[in-house]
Amino acid sequence: MITVIANLKGGSGKSTVAFNLAVWLEKNGRSVVGYDLDPQCTFSDLAMLRKEMDYKPELTIHSVRAVLKDQLLSHADQEVLVDVGAANMAAMKEALTAADRILIPVPPSQADVWATQRFLHIIGPDIDAMKVNGNQQTMAFVNRADTNKSIRETHETEAALRMLRGIDVVLPHRLRLRTGFRRSLSEGLTVFEMWPRSKAAQEFRTLAGTLYPDVVGNS
Repeated sequence: MITVIANLKGGSGKSTVAFNLAVWLEKNGRSVVGYDLDPQCTFSDLAMLRKEMDYKPELTIHSVRAVLKDQLLSHADQEVLVDVGAANMAAMKEALTAADRILIPVPPSQADVWATQRFLHIIGPDIDAMKVNGNQQTMAFVNRADTNKSIRETHETEAALRMLRGIDVVLPHRLRLRTGFRRSLSEGLTVFEMWPRSKAAQEFRTLAGTLYPDVVGNS
């Protein structure tokens, strides 16, 4: 399955989600290949740091290749995770046409809802006409939500996402703005490796299990 993790805005947590998902899938028996199409190269940097620290499993992350769609479609027996942002719009559009699903992490703010709406316009009719998979799904979830569950912006953002045309599924599982995600990345580790019993790890496992219900999670 090809999952493209995308958003127009920087700082939405795309690379964090892609990295944690890649390691989680590998630890649970799936073969994963990643594509880092963001000029910031955070996904690639994390894989490199992980290799330098000799953490297992290592990750295979590719950068932009010629004929990107063909490259993505060549991994029939693997889980493919693509981290891409608006800074590379050509690669983004090509990746979107090959995707089985598009996963949009959305921080809780009105500006991020507007950016998501613009992103949905980009993956509208023009992309639909070029899609390889007619069953492609567009999914969104609130990322970096406030740890105080009573904060209105988080609930309002999720409600707004449910009203946007072009989103097939709004996941009810949120990742909250926890320092564990940031601190674990600085070590080349996932949050569930560094603090397996933390709230951040629990939240991530819930999200990952929803995205990959056929994976028996042991990590």
